[in-house]
Amino acid sequence: MTTRYTAKIMPLNEAVIGTSVSGKAELIEDGDTLKIKIEATGTPPNMMHWSHFHGFPDGTKGRVPTKDADTNGDGVIDLPELYAVAGQTMVPFDNAPQDINIPHDNYPHSDENGNWKYEFEVPLGELKKKFKEKFGSEDLQLDTRTVLIHGVPESVELPDTVEGTVKGYGPHTTLPIGVGEIEKV
Repeated sequence: MTTRYTAKIMPLNEAVIGTSVSGKAELIEDGDTLKIKIEATGTPPNMMHWSHFHGFPDGTKGRVPTKDADTNGDGVIDLPELYAVAGQTMVPFDNAPQDINIPHDNYPHSDENGNWKYEFEVPLGELKKKFKEKFGSEDLQLDTRTVLIHGVPESVELPDTVEGTVKGYGPHTTLPIGVGEIEKV
């Protein structure tokens, strides 16, 4: 059985980063494989961009944050503020999503024009096993999740109030710049 999901990626924090991220994601459960394809434009060029699906372990539908998510009023929706709306980081779009190893340097890089692409086939059995260890269920509930792209250059000035340090990676790495709600097709 094949199940297809898509997400339209919309910009987040574009006023702060000076560019507007847009794109699309497609996730296809095909037998024992999860095929993931994500394309985005407008990402800060020539840099690594962390990317994941976020969600709530209880299955609450993750949403694209609005300006209301900026609870401290600093003009930036940072990682902790994002979590309240889109959910926590769950599965990375990296070189081994099934390992659910989040903080590292093996994420895709944008090109010199700010185009970013990710394509990977994930062994679904391994992913579900690790997902159950981390979140208590092997049901990925993809239609309740959000796709996130993160990261801005260190040269971008962020207010001191911006949070989001994850195991030594600071807010420039974790700042959300593109987000889309995953929907079942």
